[in-house]
Amino acid sequence: MRGAVFHYDEDQDYGYINGIDGKRYIFTRNDLNQGVALVRGALVEFQPDDGTAHYIVAVASTAPSPGTGQPRQPGRPAENRPAVSTGLWAYFRRAVSVNYVNFNGRARRKEFWGFWLCYTIVLAALFGFGILINLAVNGFGANAGRTSIGFVPALVFALAFTVPWIALVVRRVHDLGLNGWFVLLCFIPAIGGVALLVFGLMPSQVGENPWGAVPAGVRV
Repeated sequence: MRGAVFHYDEDQDYGYINGIDGKRYIFTRNDLNQGVALVRGALVEFQPDDGTAHYIVAVASTAPSPGTGQPRQPGRPAENRPAVSTGLWAYFRRAVSVNYVNFNGRARRKEFWGFWLCYTIVLAALFGFGILINLAVNGFGANAGRTSIGFVPALVFALAFTVPWIALVVRRVHDLGLNGWFVLLCFIPAIGGVALLVFGLMPSQVGENPWGAVPAGVRV
C-alpha cells in the first residue's frame, strides 16, 4: 500500500503513516528499509497489517496532494514480502521491548488486553512448571509441599514485567484522556482490580489529546 509519513518520534521510536485508504498506520524503525526519510509528507509504500505498517520503502514520486498527506502519482512498488503478525502476541512483545519504560503516548484496548492475555498465559505456564519442579525436588510423599523453589521463575517473571505493565496502563489511561497518575488506583487493594478492568474496557477518546493522536487501528 502507498502512503505518506505523518509523524515520527525518534525518542520513543514510533511514528504514523497516512495510507491511501484513509487509515493511519503505526510503525517503528525496525519496520523501515534503508533510505526512507522520516520527514512529514515523505512518500512510502508498505505492507499493512492490522493497523501497523511493515517493510516500508521509499517511493520515487512527486509530493503528496495538498492537504491530504497522500501521494498523487505511483512510484516504485513495494517488495512482495509476507505480512508480519501484529496480533495480541505482537503487542505483548512490543510492550516488553520498545515500550518497556514508555510512559508517553496512548495505547488502544487491543494492545492492553493483548498484553494481559499473554502475560497471564506465560505466568500460568511458569507457575505450573514450578509445581512440577517442587514435586520433583520433594517427591510425591509427605514432604511434597515443603519447598517452593520451583516458583522462583514465576516470581522473577512477575517482577521483571512490573514496569512494562505499569507503563502500559499509563498509556491506556492517556488514551482515555486522563492523567497517567490515575494508574495509582490500580494499587488500592479494594478497588485496584476493578479500576484495571474499567481502564481496559473504556473506548479510546476520539481525536487527538495531550498525549497524541488516536492509536492506529482504532475506529472512531
